[in-house]
Amino acid sequence: MDTSIQEVNARIREASSVLKDLTREIGKVIVGQQYLVDRLLTALLADGHILIEGVPGLAKTLSVRTLARAIDAQFQRIQFTPDLLPADVVGTLVYNPKDSNFTTKKGPIFSNIILADEINRAPSKVQSALLEAMQERQVTIGSETFALPKPFLVLATQNPIEQEGTYPLPEAQVDRFMLKLVVTYPSKKEEKEILERMTTGRQIHVNPVIKPELIFKLRELMHQIYIDEKVKDYILDLVFATREPSQYKLDELKPLISYGASPRASIMLTSAAKANAFLQGRGYVTPDDVKQVGMDVLRHRVLVTYEAEAEDTTSEDIVKKIFDQVEVP
Repeated sequence: MDTSIQEVNARIREASSVLKDLTREIGKVIVGQQYLVDRLLTALLADGHILIEGVPGLAKTLSVRTLARAIDAQFQRIQFTPDLLPADVVGTLVYNPKDSNFTTKKGPIFSNIILADEINRAPSKVQSALLEAMQERQVTIGSETFALPKPFLVLATQNPIEQEGTYPLPEAQVDRFMLKLVVTYPSKKEEKEILERMTTGRQIHVNPVIKPELIFKLRELMHQIYIDEKVKDYILDLVFATREPSQYKLDELKPLISYGASPRASIMLTSAAKANAFLQGRGYVTPDDVKQVGMDVLRHRVLVTYEAEAEDTTSEDIVKKIFDQVEVP
């Protein structure tokens, strides 16, 4: 390891202590769910959005709200419903009869952290408005375009059980989410602790640990994390295996994949792996970093065929086979 990598490694190790403080503060409220908390911090560092799937009552909303408090950021929760309009999210023009002019009334999207609750319940017009905000970090109201505050993070939730009255998210929008997380039930021990914490009637106060300005410095530092050419090739092999499985001796997957991951997947996987290394206090990326975040980056980017659905094969099954087959450097 050369001197420059050692320097970055030392700086990352020192800076990662701030993230440990942040995790500890979130842990005051959230019991368990370490996977969810780690991925929230990964997205925060890598400047990516998250789609969280899980049944109601798993502290998805509480985790996002607690994160916003711990980084002293503006937080807005938007409940997505079938009658929601784009103006309810981004804002609208209000006519003032006194001077016969229109004034801009900004919507709840103008915050640092947005919780889009049950995102798949809103119609396509709302999804289109959100798409611009997620990708361009800006929104258009009338003929004017407004930049969104920085940092800007969309954390969306969807319920995997109740599908009545839901709209499938457009593939272009799903691809904008850096990570798709599947949150599961807590263990019996964790649930007992939740029960004891949440039935006392005492409110748990979360103190701001870091300011949003520090996040930008951490992101700059994250970009300096070293990633070897072999690890880059490994990332590209994983993504290309979703498009051309036959080249990686995965002929059985070819009829099961309708569309593979886009080039955005390669970018997101690299950024998420760097963020994961940062959380571990390392200034370099290992193949294990790629493996740890790989499923969350790829599970929503691999589209399966009708044949795969008939065989009850999910995109997660396909991604798992790819990780098992592709040679690790």
